[in-house]
Amino acid sequence: MSQQYSPAGFTLLPPVVKNLLIINGLFYLATLSFETAFGIDLVNLLGLHYFQSDLFRPYQFVTYMFIHGSPSHVIMNMFALWMFGYLLENVWGSKRFLTYYMITGIGAAIVQIFVSWLDISSVQAAAQTYSANPTLDGFIGFVRQHYPAYYEREGTLMSFINEWTLAKNAPGYASQSLEYINQLIKLQMDVPTVGASGAVYGILLAFGMMFPNMLVYVYFLFPIKAKWIVILYGALELFSGISNNPGDDIAHFAHLGGMVFGFFLIIYWRKKTGSFS
Repeated sequence: MSQQYSPAGFTLLPPVVKNLLIINGLFYLATLSFETAFGIDLVNLLGLHYFQSDLFRPYQFVTYMFIHGSPSHVIMNMFALWMFGYLLENVWGSKRFLTYYMITGIGAAIVQIFVSWLDISSVQAAAQTYSANPTLDGFIGFVRQHYPAYYEREGTLMSFINEWTLAKNAPGYASQSLEYINQLIKLQMDVPTVGASGAVYGILLAFGMMFPNMLVYVYFLFPIKAKWIVILYGALELFSGISNNPGDDIAHFAHLGGMVFGFFLIIYWRKKTGSFS
C-alpha cells in the first residue's frame, strides 16, 4: 500500500521552516522598501555575483538564498519549502534540517559559480581571439554567438553595428567594438543569482529519498510518487541547463547543485548513522 502525503496546514509548522518562511518574507519586503526609501538595491548587495565581478562579496554565498526577484518567486519557493520541509524537519530535528538547508543552498551557489566560470572563461577566450583581429563580421559573430539576446535588440549596440556597417573603413570602430565586448562581459558578471531554489531543490531530493513512495498531489489533483517527481524535476533542470535558451534567466545548474550536495550529504549521514534520521 502506498503512503500518501498532502499538505497538512501551517498549524503544523516546525520552528526552522516557520522562521525561514518569515525571514524570506521579511527580506522580500525589505528589498522593496529599501529601494524606495533609501535607494539601496538589496538584490545587487546580497545576491550572488560572479567572483570576478566588482559586486562580489563572500557573504553572498549565504545571503543570496534570502533574496527573491518577484512575488511569484518567493511564494513558490516558500510553498515548496513548507510542503516538503516540515515533514523532514519533524523527522530529522531542527538542527539537522537547518544544516541540510544551508549546505545545499551554499552548494548550489558553488555549482552556479563554477558553471558561470566555464561559460565566462570561454567568452573571455573568444574575446581575446577577437581582439587580435577586430572586424565588423567578427564582432557580429561574437555577439550573435555569446550574447544572442542583445543581437537585433533596439539600442546602442545595434545602432553601433549599423553605423559600422555604413562606414566599414572608418577608424575607431574596431576599438569601440572591444569596449562593447568588455561591457557585455561585465554585464554578464554583474547579473546576480538570487533565491532559495537551490536549497529547496535539495529538500525536494531529500523528501524523495526518504519517502520515495509517498504520493504528492500536484496542483492538489494529480497523485505522483515523490521519487518520480525528483527524477522529473532533476531531468528538466538538466535539460534546461544544457539547452541554455536565450532569455532564460533561471539558474538551472544551481538547482541541480542543491540536489547534488543534498544527495552526498544524505549518503554521508546514512553511512555515519546507518539511517537518514
